[in-house]
Amino acid sequence: MAVAEAVATRSQSEEAYQRILERIVRLEMAPGSVVNEARLREELGIGRTPIREALQRLARENLVRSIPHRGTFVTDVNITDLARITEVRVVLEAHAARLAAEKLTTADREAIEGLLELLRPGHATDQRDLMHLDQQIHRLVYRSAHNPFLEATLERYFNLSLRLWYLVLDREVGLRQAVDEHVELLRAILAGDGARADDVMRRHVTGFEREIRKVLVES
Repeated sequence: MAVAEAVATRSQSEEAYQRILERIVRLEMAPGSVVNEARLREELGIGRTPIREALQRLARENLVRSIPHRGTFVTDVNITDLARITEVRVVLEAHAARLAAEKLTTADREAIEGLLELLRPGHATDQRDLMHLDQQIHRLVYRSAHNPFLEATLERYFNLSLRLWYLVLDREVGLRQAVDEHVELLRAILAGDGARADDVMRRHVTGFEREIRKVLVES
């Protein structure tokens, strides 16, 4: 019985984590805002312990922070964060792309070919659809590297980046061009060309960082 309860708690904690994470990333919980645990319990229908475990995990990932005697807050986002996150992502994502090309499996190939179909001109034009497609591509590359430690690290920094992207999502940030760059990336992975996949991913991450920085500076 105790084991079953522990599994159920872990399952609820994971659900709480994913649902709160989505709210933070999509800016539904604004940077700097107070995290109201009671409201989260009511809105998510999840108990106190799983909510607190989820918030502890989000704190480790720098998405929330607790201040003694004041409460828990969603962390702020700024240009300095963008630069530091990019320094990490450009190295690790390029390495993941290289590994994906070198370790390509039949299942990976099928998934990549499916995404290439979605990247055909005219398929996705709405900014939010493009953002979702971009996320699918990055996460497929992470999985295709077949290194769970690398995947978990990349997921953490990608979530931090996503908040910055949502800040500028409704402005002109060249998202269509950024997503189109993935065609070259995915074709390099399919060809087993690790060096080219590495290079394309580096250019993609740094190029999109420049686009976002430009919008943030102008705003």
